[in-house]
Amino acid sequence: MFDNICKFLAENFRDDLVTWLLGNPVKLTELKPTELSSEPIRADSLILLQSEDLVLHTEFQTDADETMPFRMLDYRVRVYRRYPLKEMRQVVIYLRPTNSDLVKQNSFRLSKTYHEFEVIRLWETPTEPFLQHPGLLPFAVLSQTNEPTMILGRVAQAIEDIADRNIKSNLTTASAILAGLVMPKDIIQRIFRSDIMQESVIYKEIYSEGQQKEKERVALSLLRQGISVEVIANATELPKEKIIALQKIVNQNNN
Repeated sequence: MFDNICKFLAENFRDDLVTWLLGNPVKLTELKPTELSSEPIRADSLILLQSEDLVLHTEFQTDADETMPFRMLDYRVRVYRRYPLKEMRQVVIYLRPTNSDLVKQNSFRLSKTYHEFEVIRLWETPTEPFLQHPGLLPFAVLSQTNEPTMILGRVAQAIEDIADRNIKSNLTTASAILAGLVMPKDIIQRIFRSDIMQESVIYKEIYSEGQQKEKERVALSLLRQGISVEVIANATELPKEKIIALQKIVNQNNN
């Protein structure tokens, strides 16, 4: 969920992300993973942006991932195959504080093959840059600070000053969710207004996903009781194809 929130912010506040990572507001457009290869690419936290001579590859990671170095090499080669003349900047951004050495790995080596990329550990990054652009506000509480409650209060005030209600609700929800990585829920709830969050597309998507999971839980329970697919479809409003797929899971567990 956290990686997807970051991807939402990167897609909807692209200029803010680019300004932070590149140091100036270069205009970049989206590069879809499907343009690089017909083979599957993990795209849940992958952001690819391009200009005439540059590709910016950004990945947000909640936790350490031992496969990251190879994945960065893989993406680099795919981009080179498609755009051999373009420069490429690759940045992995880790969200949650950890002592794992994996979040310090910024290279991949295999025999004589060697590839480097950039790594940002938010908890070691100064706070102020995140308070200067709306799209970066949700990351501020994850930055290098001993006073996360105070920082989250500053974020809430900055968001409150935004006139556009849709932007306000989305940033509020994103800030509250990411703050959950480092702060207790009760403090976050005291700082942010729940009514604003409920208006955001992020909140509605999470709510919808929750409803879907609950329907699937009920369907599984009914399938175990031998209830027919047709009855379950009427009761849960799930597509019959989904219920049949769940039925296969039940049958496999019973064998």
